[in-house]
Amino acid sequence: MSGIRDSLGRVGFDLLSSALSECRQARATGKLRVSGRPGGVFHLHDGCVVAVESPGAPGPEARLLRSGRVSGEQWAELLREAGGTRWPQAGLIAHGYAGAAQLRVVCMMAMQDAAFAVVAGDVEACDPLDAAFEPYAPVDRGEMPGRLLQEAARKLAAVASLPRPVRPDRERPVQGAVADELRDQLPLQQGELFLHADGRRTARDIAFVTGLGVYTATVGMARLLGEGLLVLPEAPASASPVTVRIPPTESLRKRSPSTVPGPDPELLSALAAALTAGAEDTDPSAAGESAGAAVTEGDGDGRARTDAPEGAGDGSPANVPDGEGPDHPDAVGPSPALRSAALVLPGPDAPSLPRREPGASGITETLAPERAAVNWKGFFRLRHRIWTPDSGT
Repeated sequence: MSGIRDSLGRVGFDLLSSALSECRQARATGKLRVSGRPGGVFHLHDGCVVAVESPGAPGPEARLLRSGRVSGEQWAELLREAGGTRWPQAGLIAHGYAGAAQLRVVCMMAMQDAAFAVVAGDVEACDPLDAAFEPYAPVDRGEMPGRLLQEAARKLAAVASLPRPVRPDRERPVQGAVADELRDQLPLQQGELFLHADGRRTARDIAFVTGLGVYTATVGMARLLGEGLLVLPEAPASASPVTVRIPPTESLRKRSPSTVPGPDPELLSALAAALTAGAEDTDPSAAGESAGAAVTEGDGDGRARTDAPEGAGDGSPANVPDGEGPDHPDAVGPSPALRSAALVLPGPDAPSLPRREPGASGITETLAPERAAVNWKGFFRLRHRIWTPDSGT
């Protein structure tokens, strides 16, 4: 599979090699950030690479924790004793969890594995060198940038030369039909890889789970695929195309004004006449003449008597009892001038506006017949109002 070797691309590899060569020539100290998938950070000191961090490869702490050399509680205690130091090397040596030579080997393997993960991925850009120097688990003697990249390229070529090469972060194999006897005869590393191959983990994921290197997990997975112990699941069939039906143009045309129902002309003329009549009745001069038509005189008993004009019927103000007329301070209701300006409501034959059915808008909902017939709230209200002989109310 030639695509494995070309997964990085010559452009990205040359870009990374050129950036590290410039740092080596300038004997720079700082960190070079590499953007891409998975990308990473190269820490340099005096032009040499002393540490590489990448999300595509486990670091030294993951190798120690996943391998069982140090437990999680012991690691947390070491960090507390170190006072916030990210890499408690002195505590590891003092407590006897690892020797100084062993820690140097672990740091060197983690740096080379992270460089392999960066080279095996996609390199998009290399940011300018940052002068900040905060390496995590650096090696005592740095590695030449050119030698480090050559080693990563050699490992990538070795993976591509296998019968069934895989990418560190692409393929997710599953266990094949293997007899129990053959499964028990697998070496320790291959048996661990076979156990964690569930169709959801890549070689990179298995490396983080087991504490192995990404290169080691990739080579082991490729060999298991070549022997038939692991198989790649079939690619899912492409989804069936979705048919989109576009309505015809005629159904989307704008309606003409003639098809839109308008107001009834007779109803509008009746409303206009009623408003005009009301305005004439509320004329101030007319109100003054009507007010002077009535004469108030005093009776012998001290009460006021109102004489209305002749011809007034039973509904005139003259026949209204005292204290119930519209001019009385306690009277309720509109004045005669406002009563004459009442609007004329449309008759039963007038056209009605279209109304929406209940529940059509999705906001209101209609009650079911069996629920609408029962009203427990009204029942309890009526129950408290019923009088009984022993209630006393």
